Amino acid sequence: MTGPSELVTRAQAGEADAIGRLYDQHHTEIFRYLWARVGERPLAEDLTGEVFIRMLTGLPRYRPSAAPFRAWLYQIARNLLIDHYRKIGKRTMVSLSHAETIKDGTPELVTLIDQRLTMERVHRALTRLDEAQREVVTLRFLSGRSLQEVAQTLNKTENAVKALQHRGLATLRQVLNQA
Repeated sequence: MTGPSELVTRAQAGEADAIGRLYDQHHTEIFRYLWARVGERPLAEDLTGEVFIRMLTGLPRYRPSAAPFRAWLYQIARNLLIDHYRKIGKRTMVSLSHAETIKDGTPELVTLIDQRLTMERVHRALTRLDEAQREVVTLRFLSGRSLQEVAQTLNKTENAVKALQHRGLATLRQVLNQA
């Protein structure tokens, strides 16, 4: 069995199998993080692909002593989001447009609409948080990262992450209770 650091070392040496395994191990969680932030599946898929392209180009410069590999990937994803939002200058919302392709009245349509409305509500509520709180809440609860991983990803102390999380959750609770 190959450990995480050995896998990264092999990927840095250009071993295609190791690069593929890193992709397989981290693709889903990076996608979920990006989807939660942008609210559009196709855009999140495109951005996820770009994260792994940037991973490939940055892999020779990656140093495990600077940050764990997963935290480094989230830093890439976060920087990509910042670049993306600078380009478009605004946030986007989840669209219900593809729900029309499902037959009216089916349980699948009801479930899909319910999921989309919930996602829209959460996405709208997240936009009410300041950027740092939104990052912490997204990484902690939508991506399932630990306090330590979030602190490493954002270059903050664990206590700072806890404070941002506390304030962010309090604001979310207030916003969602108003809706």
